Amino acid sequence: MNSPADTLAAALSQCGVDLPADQIQRLDTYCQLLWEWNAKLNLTRHTDYPTFAARDVVDSLVLAETLGPGERVLDVGTGGGVPGVVLAILRDDLEVTLCESVGKKAQAVADIVERLGLSVPVFHARAEDVLQGNPFDTLVLRAVARLKKLLVWFGPCRGSFERLLVLKGPAWAEERGEARHFGLMQAWELRKLKEYRTPGSQAENVLLQIRPKGAV
Repeated sequence: MNSPADTLAAALSQCGVDLPADQIQRLDTYCQLLWEWNAKLNLTRHTDYPTFAARDVVDSLVLAETLGPGERVLDVGTGGGVPGVVLAILRDDLEVTLCESVGKKAQAVADIVERLGLSVPVFHARAEDVLQGNPFDTLVLRAVARLKKLLVWFGPCRGSFERLLVLKGPAWAEERGEARHFGLMQAWELRKLKEYRTPGSQAENVLLQIRPKGAV
């Protein structure tokens, strides 16, 4: 990116992202609410438009392009609402639910969702508990845990969702090797759906799809 952008629209343009004006306005409102809360509670390190656009919006768009119409999506460990809140703004056809195990963060994101006027449930709970009696099509995860931990956590609830969509950096292959070493990949099928770079940097990212073996 050539120079710092002082509006979200400019930052998105520098990233090559073209969104409708109403979505940009809603994302801008989300930024203001997120940063307002961030002054009281550590929710994000992305506290300017260029970083929000290049990291949070671009990552969320990669997910949005992969999700089918009307999918039931659970954002695991949502923190300040990325990617779940951004997905709900970008794709109003999705049924997005957020879960966050840290009470203060769950309270903050619930306030943000309410003030945005989004119909997005927020659970103060671990994802494994939310999945009990609440089936989902897709679980989305960004910066939550290593693959080994994820597969241990979600192994017992494989029947409650169809797939995991996990955003990872270049260490993903090492994490896959670690999971294989512990025999955790035997019950799962892992596929790399997309490779992409964070705009304005050399950071390499991948979108991984992980399905329980035998899933259609």
